[in-house]
Amino acid sequence: MSKKVAQVVVETLQSAGVKHCYGIVGDTLNQFASSLSRSEIKFVHMRHEEVGAYAAQGEALLMDRLTAVAGSCGPGSLHFINGLYEANRNRAPVILIASQVVRRELGFNFIQEVNFQDVYRGCSVFCEMILTPEQALRKTVMACQAAITKRGVAVLILPVDIADSDAVSEPPFRVHVNKPVIRPSDADLDRIAAMLAAGTNITIYAGAGCVNAHDEVVELAQRLKAPVAHTSRGKDQIEYDNPNNVGMTGVIGTESGYHAILNCDTLLLLGTDFAWRQFYPEHAKIIQVDIDSTHVGRRHPVDLGVVGNIKDTLQALLPRVAQRKDAAFLNTYVERHKKALKEQAGRAMPGPRGKIPGQYLTSIINRLANQDALFAADDGTPLVWMLRMVEANGKRRMFGSLLHGTMATSIGNCIGLQKAQPGRQVIALAGDGGFSMLLGDVITLVQENVPIKIAVYDNGKLGFVELEQKGEGLLPVYTDLRNPDFGKVAQAMGLWGRTVSKAEELEGAVAEWLGQPGPALLNVKVEPMELVMPPHTAPENVYGMAMYSIKAVMHGQAGDVFQMIGENL
Repeated sequence: MSKKVAQVVVETLQSAGVKHCYGIVGDTLNQFASSLSRSEIKFVHMRHEEVGAYAAQGEALLMDRLTAVAGSCGPGSLHFINGLYEANRNRAPVILIASQVVRRELGFNFIQEVNFQDVYRGCSVFCEMILTPEQALRKTVMACQAAITKRGVAVLILPVDIADSDAVSEPPFRVHVNKPVIRPSDADLDRIAAMLAAGTNITIYAGAGCVNAHDEVVELAQRLKAPVAHTSRGKDQIEYDNPNNVGMTGVIGTESGYHAILNCDTLLLLGTDFAWRQFYPEHAKIIQVDIDSTHVGRRHPVDLGVVGNIKDTLQALLPRVAQRKDAAFLNTYVERHKKALKEQAGRAMPGPRGKIPGQYLTSIINRLANQDALFAADDGTPLVWMLRMVEANGKRRMFGSLLHGTMATSIGNCIGLQKAQPGRQVIALAGDGGFSMLLGDVITLVQENVPIKIAVYDNGKLGFVELEQKGEGLLPVYTDLRNPDFGKVAQAMGLWGRTVSKAEELEGAVAEWLGQPGPALLNVKVEPMELVMPPHTAPENVYGMAMYSIKAVMHGQAGDVFQMIGENL
């Protein structure tokens, strides 16, 4: 039997390093699925394609390798859209094989016909259709090459009649994966060094682009006597073994990181595209280094912007930077950070009458989890508590929807993380809203034997949304959730499940949950009135919360106000 085009596509994916393909099979994908079953690539049968995209993203980011998703024509491939927006924004090398109806019906509004090039243009670095068998190898190579080198999503559209066609002889195109040294010119490095030498109070703000550059960032900070603040996505890379660390800034950061940036006279941005302008200093000289030239100066005006890989750039910059002695500015914010961490630990305690604050739950998970555990959190309060309470140590990794801001990513991410490294402990911190949104793929854990551990932060509402409404002076609307007992739901689905509502039972339950050999779910009734306190409270937020309190009292909800005050103050 002659080779089919579908087999050419599969063989090319395998040669490009793909280990797993996540998705759901369907009629137009059958030939591809059959070829996949005869390859070394493992197909992971999901219950919803969106979760498959999150899983592919998790594997791609953890392992820094190309990972695939595949869907049938029309709705099947459309279901990936939100997860692929997430992956593309996180610069995850993911390829979608989007099967399509037969070519002769394209353009006639055929059943399930969708113009995928229009749909995926906004969330991909490559989006093309294989039009003839003669294009199969070349376009598949191009798609893989684009995803790997441009760090994003490639969409390869495969009409079913092309997939079923006999392959033809093509030139031996193949995927090339090279990692060049990328740094600014010597003249630009001299300019950076001169600006740093002229600064008195220097702060480094480090982001996710500092991957693999921990030692270089710390060495530069110690040479400059500069505090190092980091973004939420830079936590894994920068927080650990860093005597100059002063924590995160932004709404979920600490006051030490916030003030270290606002009060400096020279700010060095390393691999960060932090979006919120109010957290940048108004009068400091700003230097920005980023691998992506489109990031330079797009969030805030900078005095000098250069393109370069952070590790390569700092290795070339360090010989140009002299050792400083005055550490007064550094010491001020390091001490403030220590104080902030102590206060944060003081808040991670059982609540009154045996209640369980989310911070307390996360602190116990942090303490009992393995030192090389992988964590993923749903957007909202679980993500905030993970970033504040889970300690980075150079071995752990943390994942969340910090750029796209979508719900329900934790379980999908964890499926990909666990498939990529089966021996590691993988923990999903799920909100009750996010968990119930894509509940079906909990069944995938059983079917695929994926032993992730899920903690559901069950506060009976969309907690972060409610906080936003209160901060705007509004009475909360449409945020309440009437939840089932998720512990029993888990048991009905075939995995270990338990629900805990009392603080005195929590530590034992967490230990039992983490000790399960297979997938396990711990549903925790967390305190619904717990607030996320920002490092700086703007006057409009104080006014908004005051207006909410007045309205709540006037509408007979004074008990909620007093409960909120009691639980948080």
